[in-house]
Amino acid sequence: MAVNLRGKSFLKLLDLNFEEIRYLLDLSKNFKDLKRTGTPHKYLDGKNIVLLFEKTSTRTRCAFEVAGMDLGMGVTYLDPGSSQMGKKESIEDTARVLGRMYDGIEYRGYDQNLVQKLSDYAGVPVWNGLTDQFHPTQMIADLLTIEEKLGRLKGVNFTYMGDARNNMGNSLMVACAKMGLNFTACAPKELFPEQGLVEQCKKLSKEQGCTITLTEDVAMGTKDADVIYTDIWVSMGEPDDVWESRIKYLKPYQVNKAVMENAKETAIFMHCLPSFHDRNTAIGEEMYQKFGLSEMEVTNEVFESKQSVVFDEAENRMHTIKAVIYATLS
Repeated sequence: MAVNLRGKSFLKLLDLNFEEIRYLLDLSKNFKDLKRTGTPHKYLDGKNIVLLFEKTSTRTRCAFEVAGMDLGMGVTYLDPGSSQMGKKESIEDTARVLGRMYDGIEYRGYDQNLVQKLSDYAGVPVWNGLTDQFHPTQMIADLLTIEEKLGRLKGVNFTYMGDARNNMGNSLMVACAKMGLNFTACAPKELFPEQGLVEQCKKLSKEQGCTITLTEDVAMGTKDADVIYTDIWVSMGEPDDVWESRIKYLKPYQVNKAVMENAKETAIFMHCLPSFHDRNTAIGEEMYQKFGLSEMEVTNEVFESKQSVVFDEAENRMHTIKAVIYATLS
């Protein structure tokens, strides 16, 4: 089946079918090979893209900027204070202005409806760099990393530990259902994914012959897992006063040595980063002073272990974002 994503936006993985995701993964591998061998690939020379960031980021910004420049494009970065979007100018008007000047628009921010509205009005491809609901560019990088490390996607036992109703929990469940991985959300029931999305993913998983499981039981949820994945317990943009309640809920779901030993011997550990695995950050030190926790969602022992592939995963953001840009603009 021929795949053509030219001119299309990339807003959530629910919008893509198996073949389209497979195409992006294969394209990512090709771009990774070109990057590693130092082979020039300025295939989009003369095009320009703009990056709209209402939430700051290290990996997403750097991945889009390097990917754009490697492809020969001009890249403009607009931080929260550099645009009138949503303040003095509506989302619709901003989209129509930028769509006249740029060939593609990246948005990283809050409501999924905002990135959808940009796409509806811009007239050029719009890419979701993260919203409160979904994080699709991270998903392509995660799938690529799993396939590189385990040699397959279909049939992989994937366990996500933590706040399973956040953008990562939502997106990983969708990615697994689309590509045939057995997904388990291991979390307190208060932090399970929204039921409507769960049912949608269960329907998708039947088509791919995989499963969707929600459990509060850490031993059961991590037994024989091929992948253990976690994320920070409080997402960017959430108020500081949720830390206490989130720690209370999620402390039992910390990824530690016992969790990894309960998984398969060949299991890998993944994290989208940043991570509070020690006290070497302002927030990490603050949480230690307030709650006596020197490690939060993952212990430093696991984070620094041979099973951890978090920095391969981070690098793959660049290669996979390059594939998304090229596929939609070429």
